[in-house]
Amino acid sequence: MTTPPTAAACLDALTHLNPLNVNETHATLSSMLDGLQRSDPPPVEHLQVLEAARLPLELVQEELAKRYAAHPLPPDSTENRTLHQVVELWQLMRKSYISVAHRGDLVPALDDQRALLAQRRIAYASLSIWEYYRAHRMVPQGLWREVHHSYAIAERQGVAALRAPDPLVSTWNAQSAAEAFIAALLVELANPYGRSKREFDWICRWARHFAPYCELIRGSEGAKETAYGLDLSSDHGLRPVAALDAASASFRRFDGSRLAEHMREAMARFRQGANPSELGLGEDCSVDAAAKLLVSLYRPWGLGSVGRRFRRRSSHGKVELTGNWDAIGFHILGRPFEQPHKPAQTHSLRSDMRLLTFGEAVEEIPADETAEHRETRARKLGFGCEKWNLLDQSVGGFRLGQKPTRERLAHQQLVGVRPPDSERFLIGQVSWLLYRDDGTMEAGISLLDGLPEAIAVRPAQIGAAAALYEQGFFLPEVAALGKAASLVLPGGWFRPERIVEIREQGGVRSLRLKNLLLRGTNFDQISFEAVSGSV
Repeated sequence: MTTPPTAAACLDALTHLNPLNVNETHATLSSMLDGLQRSDPPPVEHLQVLEAARLPLELVQEELAKRYAAHPLPPDSTENRTLHQVVELWQLMRKSYISVAHRGDLVPALDDQRALLAQRRIAYASLSIWEYYRAHRMVPQGLWREVHHSYAIAERQGVAALRAPDPLVSTWNAQSAAEAFIAALLVELANPYGRSKREFDWICRWARHFAPYCELIRGSEGAKETAYGLDLSSDHGLRPVAALDAASASFRRFDGSRLAEHMREAMARFRQGANPSELGLGEDCSVDAAAKLLVSLYRPWGLGSVGRRFRRRSSHGKVELTGNWDAIGFHILGRPFEQPHKPAQTHSLRSDMRLLTFGEAVEEIPADETAEHRETRARKLGFGCEKWNLLDQSVGGFRLGQKPTRERLAHQQLVGVRPPDSERFLIGQVSWLLYRDDGTMEAGISLLDGLPEAIAVRPAQIGAAAALYEQGFFLPEVAALGKAASLVLPGGWFRPERIVEIREQGGVRSLRLKNLLLRGTNFDQISFEAVSGSV
C-alpha cells in the first residue's frame, strides 16, 4: 500500500489474505499496521482492525519462526533478518495498542476497553522477548523494562486484574493484564535457553494456562527465603527475594503456591491415566513428554528458587569439549572403542592398538605421550576436541563461550569436557545454549557426578547369538554427595529390570537396570544392581 490505508480498506484486505503465502501475507500485515499508525484513524476503527488482524498475524509469525527455532540462531545467519522481521511486527502491534489507548482517553466508546488494551500491550511486549528465547539469543536491553512499565500502568489504572476476551489464549479464551505479565515471568523461569522447539512451544502455552493460579503481591511479608520477586523498575525477570530491595515501592513478590498445588494434582491425574488434553495442556503432547516437562517446571513455577549446590566463580582458561560419543570414549580410555576379545585370546594393550580402526592402522601409544601428541592422534582418528573459553565454573558445571562456533551442540546432549586444570575428561550434559549479539555462543554444561570410566556393554541374551558390545560409561559412587554408582548408556537402552552385560578389566558382570535417573537427547543415565551369580 503506497498511501496510508483506511480502516475499512484494511478490514477488506484481511478477508483476502492467503495464509499459504507466508512472505506476502507478512509483508501485507506489516504495511497495513504501519500505514494505520501513520494515518491516525479514529481509535475505535483502529482497534477494530487490530483485533481482526490478530489471528492471521499469529499464524504467519509462527510459520516464519519455524525457520530459526530448531537450532540456536547465530547473529550472522541468513535467518537473522527473519527474527528481526518477526520481532518488529510484534512491536508494531504493541505500539498500535498503545496508540489506541492514548488517543482513546476522550472516547467514551473505549471506556470499557481499558482492560483489553492493557492486556494486549503486555502480551505483545512479552512475545518480543519470547522470540529471542525461541531463537536462543540474548534479550536486548529495554524489552523487560517495557513489560514491567506496561504492567505498572495497568495497576495504576486499576485494570490489571480485569479479564479481557482473548480467543488466542486456549482453555480460558480470556486473560487479564496481570495474567499476561505472569505468563511472561513463568516462561523466563522455565530455563528457555535449555529447551527444544517443541518444549518451548508447550511452555509458552502452559504459562498462559497456569498464570491464573499465580499472584503478584506488594511487600515481602510472609515471603519464604526461596520466594521469587521483581522490581518494576528493572530490566529483567524474576529474581530471588533475597537479591532485591523488598522495601521498594516497585517491589512485587511472586506467589506460585496455588500453582504448585494445581501441578501436583495434574501429575496425580497423569499417574491415573489422564491425557494432556484433558488437563488443558494441548492435544499435541504425549503423556510421557508432558509429564516429564511438568515435573521439570514444578520447582521453579510452584516452589520458588533453589540455591546453587556449589558456588559459581569467575574462571579463565581453555576447556576441551566434544559431543561425539565415540570421541568421548577415546579421550576417557586413551584409545578407540573396540569389540572385547574372547577370554581365550591374549593381547597386550599395545598390540590391541594396532587393530584396524576406520580403515587405518592405529599407531601405538607411547608410554610418555604428551598432550600435544594425544591431540594430534585424536584429530587423525576424527576424535578431536574443540577449545572453548571458560567463563565461570562451579563444582557442578561450567559456563563456556566460543567464537566462532564450530561444533553444533543440542540441548541435553552428552558431552565430554576436560577442564584446564585436569588431565582427565569428565562427562556432562548441555543445559542451555544461546548466542550473544557479537556472535559468541555460550553453553551451560552440567557435569554428571563421578569420574567416568569407559566400558563395553551389551544386552544379556539367553539362548541366542550374543550381540555386539557398544560403548558406554560407568560412573562410580560419590559418597560425599550421596550419589550411588550409575551407568550412562546410549539413548533408548533403558528398560526397567533389563539385564545387561558389561566387560571391564576385571571380567564380565551382569547388571539389572533399575531406574532412569536422567534422559538426554542421546543418552540414558541409569541406576542398577548386580545380578547374583554374575562373574
